[in-house]
Amino acid sequence: MGTMGLALPWKARIASVPRQRETRVEPSEHYAGGPKPTIVDAITEDAALAAGCRAGNLQTYERLYSIHGARMRNLARNLLGNLGDAEDAVQETFLKVQRSIASFRGQSSFVTWTYRILINTCYDARRSRLRKKEVANDDSGETPRLEPRAPGAHPSLRMALERALATLTKHQRDVFLLYEVEGFRHAEIAGMLEITETASKNTLFQAKKNLRLILEPPRSSAAEAR
Repeated sequence: MGTMGLALPWKARIASVPRQRETRVEPSEHYAGGPKPTIVDAITEDAALAAGCRAGNLQTYERLYSIHGARMRNLARNLLGNLGDAEDAVQETFLKVQRSIASFRGQSSFVTWTYRILINTCYDARRSRLRKKEVANDDSGETPRLEPRAPGAHPSLRMALERALATLTKHQRDVFLLYEVEGFRHAEIAGMLEITETASKNTLFQAKKNLRLILEPPRSSAAEAR
């Protein structure tokens, strides 16, 4: 599977699962650089991915990775702080999807469900890393680094933003990353974090408010007098 760019141990694991039926997933015009898909197109694509993965169709898992792998890895890197842990989290996510696909009931989209597994995998990795640091009494923690989809921010500005993000609560930071950096909608974030859409919006509002207090320079008394 040369197009994936990773040595994916889940491929062999999934290939060994007996296939209930073959599910062919036709290429989407959207991902081939064609027109932007409609809501119906997105729902159809999502249903096809869910059906193919449930059937143990390896080609469907490959398609899921080809569509979402890069974005999943970028999100995991922002949550975990380095590429190595991010790649491990993505691979573990695909194994978890394969193991628990029978439990998918369609209460959210299949892709949202997959991202929820990824986020929980990253949470587990962060907790494990924190426990190891506590045991080793190591204070040299690593602050997650932002890897926006469209580079261009000045390095000093990015560093200032990373330091400011470190002051937010974990929940505020995650909602901010999902919305502002990864570009997910509040409805999608609600499904991933298992919160309401209103809670996602309120959390983002509070995160931005806190960031402004840290990043905006204090107004001088002369400016306030004008």
